[in-house]
Amino acid sequence: MNLSRKILFLFVGIATVSVCRAQKPEPDIYKGNELYKKQQFDKAAEAYQQALTKNPSSVIAKFNSGNANFRQNKLDEAIQSFDNIITQSADKKIQEEALYNKGVALSKQQKLEESIDAWKQALRLNQSDQETRENLEKALRELKKKQQQEKDKKQNKQKKKEEKEKEQPKQQSKLSQQRVEQLLRALQQKEKEVNEKMNQTKVPAPNKPDKDW
Repeated sequence: MNLSRKILFLFVGIATVSVCRAQKPEPDIYKGNELYKKQQFDKAAEAYQQALTKNPSSVIAKFNSGNANFRQNKLDEAIQSFDNIITQSADKKIQEEALYNKGVALSKQQKLEESIDAWKQALRLNQSDQETRENLEKALRELKKKQQQEKDKKQNKQKKKEEKEKEQPKQQSKLSQQRVEQLLRALQQKEKEVNEKMNQTKVPAPNKPDKDW
């Protein structure tokens, strides 16, 4: 069984499993591989599924089925295939390749923390895998950047909240002062009106009576 990594996706690659030339491949797997090379991923997935129907324990069929699903953007199905391989295969090399591809699929789903975990597990199985290490480092930098952005956003939100809380008493104080001035003017106007009314209704003093002769 020959293991290889092909086809870069963003900053990560995807591993594929093929069969050694000396080993005769199962017809359905061979058919699937040929269709996969032609980028007919839906038909390739069907061929791999036929192989699994005949041989449910076929690691190669499961692995390449996961890749075909990945290429169709069926990421949940791809991850499920890789998880099955990780738990069912006793071959650490195959496990490492499945973890690598699982990390690729998770990163495409923007699940950085989970992809980081998958690549860490892969490195535990093969510490010399430079490609996995590079992807892990890039994902860690991306996660750190994301966390910093979220922290800055949270701090800016808190700052705006505090500024708003400080501004509210000033506005209330200004409104109160305006209200007092309005009431004072109204009171003065009322007093003026009362005075004017009183002046208008004031009874004039009687004239001095004439002298009696």
